[in-house]
Amino acid sequence: MDDSRDRELGMNSNITRRDFLNGVALTVGAAVVPHPLWAFAEKQNDPSYYPPALTGLRGAHVGSFENAHALRDGTFWGKFGHPTPTGEEYDLVVVGGGISGLSAAHYYRKTAGTKSEILILDNHDDFGGHAKRNEFRAGNKTLLGYGGTYSIESPAPYSPVAKALVSELGIDVASYSRYVDKSIYSSHGLSNCIFFDKETFGADAIVPNPYPMSGGENEGENEASHALPAFLKNAPLSEQAKSDYQRLVTNSVDYFPGQASEQKKYHLARMSYAAYLTDVVKVSPELLKLFQAFPHPLFGVGIDAVAAQDAWGLGAPGFDGLKLDPTPGKGMNRDAIPNEEADKYFFHFPDGNATIARLLVRNLIPSAIPGESDSDVVTAHANYAKLDDPLSSVRIRLNSTVVRVAHLGPPTSAKQVEISYAAGGKAYTVRARHCVLACWHVMIPYLCPELPARQKDALASAAKVPLLYTNVVINNWHSWQKMRVSYFYAPGSYYSSAGLDLPVSIGDYRCSHSPDEPIVIHMVRTPCQPGLPARQQHMMGRGELYTTDWETLERNTRDQLARMLAPGGFDPSRDIAAITVNRWPHGYAYEYNSLWDPFWLNGGITPCEIARKPYGHIAIANADAGAYAYTDEAINQAYRAVKELAASS
Repeated sequence: MDDSRDRELGMNSNITRRDFLNGVALTVGAAVVPHPLWAFAEKQNDPSYYPPALTGLRGAHVGSFENAHALRDGTFWGKFGHPTPTGEEYDLVVVGGGISGLSAAHYYRKTAGTKSEILILDNHDDFGGHAKRNEFRAGNKTLLGYGGTYSIESPAPYSPVAKALVSELGIDVASYSRYVDKSIYSSHGLSNCIFFDKETFGADAIVPNPYPMSGGENEGENEASHALPAFLKNAPLSEQAKSDYQRLVTNSVDYFPGQASEQKKYHLARMSYAAYLTDVVKVSPELLKLFQAFPHPLFGVGIDAVAAQDAWGLGAPGFDGLKLDPTPGKGMNRDAIPNEEADKYFFHFPDGNATIARLLVRNLIPSAIPGESDSDVVTAHANYAKLDDPLSSVRIRLNSTVVRVAHLGPPTSAKQVEISYAAGGKAYTVRARHCVLACWHVMIPYLCPELPARQKDALASAAKVPLLYTNVVINNWHSWQKMRVSYFYAPGSYYSSAGLDLPVSIGDYRCSHSPDEPIVIHMVRTPCQPGLPARQQHMMGRGELYTTDWETLERNTRDQLARMLAPGGFDPSRDIAAITVNRWPHGYAYEYNSLWDPFWLNGGITPCEIARKPYGHIAIANADAGAYAYTDEAINQAYRAVKELAASS
């Protein structure tokens, strides 16, 4: 990379860059700093241990995945040798400290009693799993970002079980309108735009987005009647492509004349949206590039790997003339099925669903997080030293990768399960009456080789969707105001979306109200390889995330912001205060797709139903167990797993 360009981007600027390397925190610079000394401790029982304040590379951070990869590759036991017994015995050991694992501990206590001894083991340096909290200090102001799970939402209504837990935690979903101020950006004239990059479209250009589609998280809304003329005038597309775009979004053509709605859906379920646009609607290939990334935030793949029927359900253009009845077609993805009740059940905390994880931890270990409401928990300082307190009936042990779970004897007659885990370069064992595996399903066959072969095959099919959730703190948002933009859709860029933080103020936390104030920009990348089946795209994306170094991630982040915001006077070397990249090679739970999963289209038992069957004293949770990438499913599966253990006792 050209050194002069690096200087322009601020690659050597004095921002905070922190990460753990083999358990030791590293730091360079301090323009925007975490709370004093919080991020420097190596051990979670140190009072200064505070992972949310770490910036740099988070998510699947250094130290969180190496032991699991060694187990997968068959090299772990040769390095670690025989594990050391700790002598600890529990009623329940939970593998995985995400929302499903924390919920499992919650339900177990309700079933077996509050005196039940429970240990939660997690390979990351923080609890919450994909519900990750990013915390920043900009001057005297605290800024929060969501590094993973975005909100309380789901395409289908929350189950009574999940709703009851949300309510029990003190969250009043119906009160959300009191905390969000959607007028802040519109009052400054900001709206949704498309960033065309020169590598894909021949020129860098920014134009209004006439028809923002479902899939994004903080998408602004435009008046199409005003945005469409500006789009047609300024988009760097050929005249043919512009004509095709206008035809696509304004004409009502029945491309399957004489066929009933059910027949049309039959065809749409078996072709990609890209194929529909090319072969049926017959638009310019330039429009495929334009629409390619719109499903990224939901599915982690583009229109080449998403069924046309699902694109219809998500509001993509080109279907009005088909006059399809509103009922979902066979094989339709649950994300693409509109539901009015579900649409109303929404709540976004400034740190996403990390607040739910914090409320669950407060419920399990009250001394770890002070306070008593869903409002005060947002700014409460978690005391990580209390998580693994021997005096507590519930303990959370971080930086601990489980490597083996085995019954002590035949599963039908064994009284206990032995759980081995690696921490600090050594291996240890604990024992428990029950065990819930609330971790990624693909790892479970390596942890439990005693499981039946059919179940292990089903578990191994749970391909996660890889993601980058990047939060960038900028000193002010004058450049966004000047450009009148709150959200970018960037179909050809490294990040396919970038937007100003959703303006939520709750408790003592206050969002940015003025362009003079610092703010968090949220950027999303879903690495994929168009043209391959979805699971292969996810596998390739995981490889990309694990092999991309921090310098490349930072440079790509700075370069894209510099190019998008250049007309507003944005200077990345001056205006960027901090960058946190939440890397999730194993992100969303894989959801079934009519293009790639025949059982989903044609009926029959699904792999997740086989995968989640209990085995002796072991039960299986996680959103993978429902093949549904939402918090309510993580809760549902935890509830089911605990009920199965209770039934077998």
